Amino acid sequence: MSRNEKHNYIAGEWVAAAEFTENRNPSDLDDVIGHYAQASAQQTGDAIAAARAALSEWAAATPQFRAEILERVGTELMARREELGELLSREEGKIHAEGIGEATRAAQLFKFYAQEALRVEGIAIASIRPGVRVEVRHEPVGVIGMITPWNFPIAIPAWKIAPALAYGNTVVFKPADLTPGCGWALAEILSRAGLPAGVFNLVMGKGRIVGDAIARSPLVDAVTFTGSEATGRGIRGIVAERGGKVQQEMGGKSPLVVLDDADLDNAIDCAIGGSVISTGQRCTSNTRIIATPAIHDALVEGMAKRTRALVVGNALDPASHIGPVVDQKQLDTNLRYIAIADDEGAERLCGGEILERPQRGFYLSPAVYANCTNQMVHVREEIFGPVVSVIKAADYEEALAIANDSDLGLSSGICTKSLKYAEDFKTRSASGMVFVNLPTAGVDYHVPFGGKKASSYGPREQGRAAREFFTSSKTAYTNPL
Repeated sequence: MSRNEKHNYIAGEWVAAAEFTENRNPSDLDDVIGHYAQASAQQTGDAIAAARAALSEWAAATPQFRAEILERVGTELMARREELGELLSREEGKIHAEGIGEATRAAQLFKFYAQEALRVEGIAIASIRPGVRVEVRHEPVGVIGMITPWNFPIAIPAWKIAPALAYGNTVVFKPADLTPGCGWALAEILSRAGLPAGVFNLVMGKGRIVGDAIARSPLVDAVTFTGSEATGRGIRGIVAERGGKVQQEMGGKSPLVVLDDADLDNAIDCAIGGSVISTGQRCTSNTRIIATPAIHDALVEGMAKRTRALVVGNALDPASHIGPVVDQKQLDTNLRYIAIADDEGAERLCGGEILERPQRGFYLSPAVYANCTNQMVHVREEIFGPVVSVIKAADYEEALAIANDSDLGLSSGICTKSLKYAEDFKTRSASGMVFVNLPTAGVDYHVPFGGKKASSYGPREQGRAAREFFTSSKTAYTNPL
């Protein structure tokens, strides 16, 4: 392969493509990570056909065989987490510590589902008819198409691929075109793990070509997608129309309620750590801070002070707290919303400025806004950048109402010492995940992940809950004559 070309992986072979995309480091635009193949619609169809052909053999494989393969993948990911973390930081822009953390999470996910492969359970239920036995079994769904985002380019693929394989499905995987490097590295590890040819396939390329082919193919039984709400709606319509199964995670605008009795330092940590860290490029980021009167001013002052102290720089520089924005398009989006916030009359306390650094990159100072309302455009719409807005609420009930007043409902949080309010918020918050005295960004891998409203569609991801999407139940009746 010339000029560090990376090919697609189809039916157990590395397959060349007619076109390649150049992958550059957002911290240093002179750093070319590699050239990644752009699959055609025909190659995508070949990958789907290979997955279909391999399905019966893999579905019949023993749980031990599947578990050993997933364990090998997890072990290699863990051993190479620093190297893979560096690759992730180079192509996505997370600081190196976060890149290592994400690579570690991918390893943990494969190791978790290696054990889950051994726990594919059924149940026996007493029939209402004498002498009849009833069993409920869980079987593979079939060929799974996977379309993943750029902001978690190794963890999200891991939490889709690992359970799909554990439960006996075959996979056609399309990583984000913006960050193909981590997806390719994961595919390369899987290619050496002992999987039969066709069980796992990698097709890199544009969503309008590769993603569309996956969504439309009648040979793809189910599609799992993480990305924007608009793209998700389009995919859902295509897959549902042909009777396929769909699972989607599509973003958030997470609120963090801070009550008067909250620990101020912890609240500031949660407000900043859950919003502008990771350059705000997390769907669970708590970018709406809702504070009650007695703590509001001190919280706002502390958030601005903490944010001004953050160092924005090269993702691989140990001194950096925040890396660059992922690309020019996202930087332009962030700047557009910052201009909107200014025009709406929100008070910009700090940040929102393009920064010059020794290497050319997409550097933006994180912005904190005060005197916001929940009706402002920049407060209601997901920015996916380092912009956090503070709203004042009269009391807990108003804060809760503001928190729930959103079309999205992925995660939410509250900072308080009151068990009464914490328990009430956990019950009444209109989100799929709730955090008490914690940032809303940062989840465990062994429990369900997902939201309400427009944030999610279909069964939950991660943990044992993943079985619902990646298996199909079959009820069997037996009359033992």
